[in-house]
Parts: sequence; structure tokens; C-alpha cells
Amino acid sequence: MDAVVLDGVKKSYDGLTAVSDLQLRIPEGSFFGLLGPNGAGKTTTLRMLLRIIVPDEGSIQVFGRPIAESTQDLIGYLPEERGLYPRMTVREILVFLGALKGLSETEAGRRADQWLDRLSIADWSDRKINELSKGMQQKVQFIAAILHQPPLLILDEPFTGFDPVNVAVVKDIMVELRDRGTTIVLSTHRMEQVEMMCDSICLINKGRQVLVGNLREIKQAYGRNTVRIEYARNGASFDLAPFAISVNRFGSVVEAKLRPEVDPQQILKAAVESGIHLARFELIEPPLADIFVEKVTPAHA
Repeated sequence: MDAVVLDGVKKSYDGLTAVSDLQLRIPEGSFFGLLGPNGAGKTTTLRMLLRIIVPDEGSIQVFGRPIAESTQDLIGYLPEERGLYPRMTVREILVFLGALKGLSETEAGRRADQWLDRLSIADWSDRKINELSKGMQQKVQFIAAILHQPPLLILDEPFTGFDPVNVAVVKDIMVELRDRGTTIVLSTHRMEQVEMMCDSICLINKGRQVLVGNLREIKQAYGRNTVRIEYARNGASFDLAPFAISVNRFGSVVEAKLRPEVDPQQILKAAVESGIHLARFELIEPPLADIFVEKVTPAHA
């Protein structure tokens, strides 16, 4: 079964089209990436999924049922902006939000205690929300989203405010939930997380989907047209411009998208003849970030 189906969905505001003819099928028990630049229509799409707003045209189904008040408890939502009551304590807000999703006070408290311990903020359970750091508040919102064990989880920039350690903790929890059958819709600008986690994606630009499908198949369709080079030393002097359409430099590592007529061996030969010392040289599929930029950048840019 598909967890989510959007069929011909359109939404406009005062004559401005925010989303146009969106067609999506999100398989149950999968990671799905909803991507796009700022203002592309991602938030509008998520709000329609959550029934905060309704589409002007088209239909939305969740687990085979049209979205309605009765489907809301099937969904957990982590918004990009923090929306917790600042003067309530951490445990109070979690019990309150759990009760809104149908949990008893006792069960909501039990689950809240378990998650607060798992995310290393149990010592802050009696502190008010406005006393917490941004990262701690994000942890509380994440717990609130998963507390009622929804089969569909919508996460909008879930890693905001987290250091690398907490990114890893939350990522591991997300994978555990997916492995138990939860469908996770992930909206983020962190392409590396999407690339590692998502099974399929939809890229929206200016309200329209411009790329949708299985992520592995999308990357394979672009072919292995990118060279990744890691210099052992003196790589800064090596000019890749004659061989590449674009070059991204990351310190000692460089990724170059090759011109169609270029054989990768030409680059390797030129580097060796220039006396460049290489630690790594490999032909790879283009990173998702490069595909993203290509699809949303105007042709004349």
C-alpha cells in the first residue's frame, strides 16, 4: 500500500500558484525526501498533507483514506519553526500533546520519560520550554512528533539546532522507526542526509515537481560523470577547468563534473604529468546536491 497519494493537487494564494498538479505516491515503510529551494512549495504541500489547508484541486489520501479529521492521529509532525508553549515544562507539554493524540495521561507520561532519557534530556523534564537551548527544544518537538507512534511521520528540517552527536542520535531513531514500518517524509536542505537515508524523492521548483522517483535510479540515470579527487599534496595548482563543466572544491577534495568529450584518464594523466600527488581518484555518480542545483538553476544563469 502507498502511505500517501497526491493526485493532481493544486493550491493558489491570491492568484499566485504555490503548488501545481502535484502527483506523488509515497510507499509505506519508506524514507521519502521532499526537496526544493526556498519558496518552492514544500511547506504548502506539507500543510495540505496535515489538513492545515486544503487543496484547490486534486485529492490527497493517507493509507488509502481521504484526509479528514479521522486521519490526523495517523500523522506525527515536526515543524521547521518551534511551536511549543514556552511556559509549560518539558514533561507537561509532552503529556499534553500526547493526550491530544489519544494517549492517556499515564501512558503519555511513561512514553515521554522513556524518550527524554533516550535523548539525554531527562534532567530537564521539569524545566520550562523557554529555559531550554534551541537544540533541546528541537529534541522536545521531535519527541512530541513520535510520542503517539504514528505510522506516518513528517519531519521538516529535523536536524536544525543539533550538533553532529545529536544529528547521529536522531538519525538512528528515524532509521529504527522506518525499520518498524513507519513511513517518513523528510523535508530538508541537507542533501547529504537525503542521499544517505531516502529511498525516493520529489524535487519541487516554483510549485511544480521537476524530478520524482527512486533516488538510486535518478542518480544512475545521470551516469558516472563526476570525478572525485583527493590530493595528497600540491593539488591547488592543478587546473581542472579544461576538463570539467563545473568544479566543487572542499579543501583537499575536489569534485568535477566532466565535459561529455572528456575521458577521465585524461585528467589522471595530466595530474601525474604535472607532478600532482593524489590520494584518491574515482569516477562517481553526481552528488544529489549537484542534481538539485542543475534542476533549479535557470538555463541562462
